[in-house]
Amino acid sequence: MVNVLSIQSHVAYGHAGNASAVFPLQRLGIEVWPVHTVQFSNHTGYGDWTGRVFDGQAVDEVVQGIEDRGVLGSCDAVLSGYLGSADIGHAVLGSVAKVRSANPAAVWACDPVIGDVGRGVFVRPGIPEFMREVAVPAADIVTPNHYELDLLSGTETRSLASVKDAVAAVHALGPRVVLTTSLVAEDTPDDAVDLLASEGGRHFRVRTPRLDLSVNGAGDAIAALFLAHWLDTRSAAEALGRAAASVFGLLRMTAEAGSREILLVAAQDEYVAPTQTFDVTEV
Repeated sequence: MVNVLSIQSHVAYGHAGNASAVFPLQRLGIEVWPVHTVQFSNHTGYGDWTGRVFDGQAVDEVVQGIEDRGVLGSCDAVLSGYLGSADIGHAVLGSVAKVRSANPAAVWACDPVIGDVGRGVFVRPGIPEFMREVAVPAADIVTPNHYELDLLSGTETRSLASVKDAVAAVHALGPRVVLTTSLVAEDTPDDAVDLLASEGGRHFRVRTPRLDLSVNGAGDAIAALFLAHWLDTRSAAEALGRAAASVFGLLRMTAEAGSREILLVAAQDEYVAPTQTFDVTEV
């Protein structure tokens, strides 16, 4: 049994953070230990919500309780996403250190959530610096979107060659695997979107049709699915192909239904047997 400690935000209604990442992992047969950094009524894309943000101590206490059960040695990976504050970030870092101490083979998959095209930086001050200077260098796998890749690398990329240079700069910070999502380069057709997985100096691309929808939580789902398949195959190319197919199926169903929320539960068969697959091309 594969075990993943997932430290992320959580919403009661809809799907974002742990409410987006946990179920796909479970559907793939992975045991998930979710630790919530916030507990909100719904994701913030609605413009208003209720609930509260937890502090770093709250995360530390929950992870300490898990450690007290004597099970951290069986934890295969830590998954983290949106950080409400640098305080939470340091708690995640401490949790990763505890897991690695108990199991040196464990990996940290960090989704360095900072911002996005059209929205700019949407995290609190200090978070971009924490991601670039502390989190990304300590992580094994990072999953930035195109906008975040540019921020982390300190460059502005348009061509595929410049994207690969930016990925190399992020690799140089520390992580061994970089998955770039929502990638739109000069050679990306207007009706498509790319994903690029990079590992060991090699780059693999999947191109999927662009869907007409705007939803929250898809990035959390693909980070979780990519981690799951990388743990299973230890291959960025294989993990990319599987995760891209599953997320496209999820988003296609969501778009066809005209849903404001991703249909995470209704689309569950897409995680284990995607209805459509896409070529993985080394570039």
